[in-house]
Amino acid sequence: MIFWGPPGVGKTTLAQIIANTVDRPFHALSAINSGVKDIREIIQKVNSQGLFGNKNAVLFIDEIHRFSKSQQDSLLGAVEKGIITLIGATTENPSFEVISALLSRCQVYTLQHHSKEELTGLMQRAIQEDAELKGKSIELKETDALLKISGGDARKLLNGLEMVISQLDQDELIITNEAVTSILQENIARYDKDGEQHYDIISAFIKSIRGSDPNAAIYWLARMIEGGEDPKFIARRLIISASEDIGLANPNALMMANAAFDAVTKIGWPEGRLVLAQCVIYLASSPKGNGSYMAINKAQALVRETGNLAVPLALRNAPTKLMKDLGYGEDYKYSHDGANNFVAQEFFPEELSGTSFYKAGSSNREKDIATTIKNLWGDKYNS
Repeated sequence: MIFWGPPGVGKTTLAQIIANTVDRPFHALSAINSGVKDIREIIQKVNSQGLFGNKNAVLFIDEIHRFSKSQQDSLLGAVEKGIITLIGATTENPSFEVISALLSRCQVYTLQHHSKEELTGLMQRAIQEDAELKGKSIELKETDALLKISGGDARKLLNGLEMVISQLDQDELIITNEAVTSILQENIARYDKDGEQHYDIISAFIKSIRGSDPNAAIYWLARMIEGGEDPKFIARRLIISASEDIGLANPNALMMANAAFDAVTKIGWPEGRLVLAQCVIYLASSPKGNGSYMAINKAQALVRETGNLAVPLALRNAPTKLMKDLGYGEDYKYSHDGANNFVAQEFFPEELSGTSFYKAGSSNREKDIATTIKNLWGDKYNS
C-alpha cells in the first residue's frame, strides 16, 4: 500500500501501527539516503528468516517518490512473491512518481491534514502525557499562532510547542500567540527541523507568478532548487499555473510550460534550472486571466446541483436504425453548412438553456473571446 499525504500526518506512525497490529517484522528505509543495495539486503535478510517462520515482513519506504525507476523495479519481485509487504509513504502524487508496475500492485490511501480540533487535542495530550512536559504547569492560553505555523503538520506543531516551552520562563509557562510568534520567527531555520517548508514555498512561488512579480518568483524558484526540490514537481506546477492563472489571456503560456516540463525531463539537473527560470520569468510577465478556471468550476458546481440531465435528441448519436427511428440526431444542424461555419441551435439540456459559465477578464485575448461569443449568440449568454 502507499500512503499519500502532506508531511506530519502520521504516515510512518501508521505503518508501524499496522506492523505491530499484525505482528510482522518491520523494516524501514528512507529513499533519500537508501538505494538498491539496501533494498536487496533487507529482502535477503527476510528471505533467510523465512526458513524459521511464516510471517512476511513489512518494508516501509519513506519518500518512495524519490526512488528512481531501477530502485522501484528492485522491489517488484519481492512484492509479487509475498516476501515483503510494501508500505510506501509519499508527499507527491503516486500516479506521477511511482512506476505503473508497482502502483498496480498497491492500494493508495490519501491522508489529509489534521483538523484544528485534532491538533489542539494533540497538544493537550502532549502536555498531559509526555514524560518531560507532564511534570510542568503549562497553560495553553492561545493556540492560533502554533496552529497557523504548523500548517496542519503534527510533527511541526509538536516541534514548535517544544521549542516555545523550552524558551519560556519556566515558572510561568503560558502559551500565547505573541510568545509563539516571537520565539518561532527568530528560530525559523531551527524550527523547521526537517526542511519541510515545501508547501509554504511552493505557495509563495505560485502566488508570485500569479501576482506578476518575476523577481520574487525567481527567488522562490532558487529556494526550491537549493533545497533539493524535485524539478519535475516544479515543472508540473508551472503547467497548472499556465492554465489556472494565465489561461486564455495568453495560450502560449501553456505551450511554454509543457515545453519546459519536457526539456527538464530530457536534460535533467542542473541544466534544467535554466529551463525552469526561463519559463518562470515568462509566466510571471505574462498577461493574467482565470476565465477558463472559473468557468469549469461553475460548470462542475452546476452539474453536481442538477445531476444527469438528458442529452437533447438532436445532439445524440444514432448508430442503429432504432435510434434513427426514435429521432436521435434528426434535428441536428451541421455547423459547417452555415455562414462562417455557424448555425444557431441549442447545445444545452433544455433546463439549462442560456446558462453562462465563461466571463472574460481584463486581458485583450479574453475580451476577444467574449466578443466572439456575443457576435455569434447575441444576448443568449449575457447572464
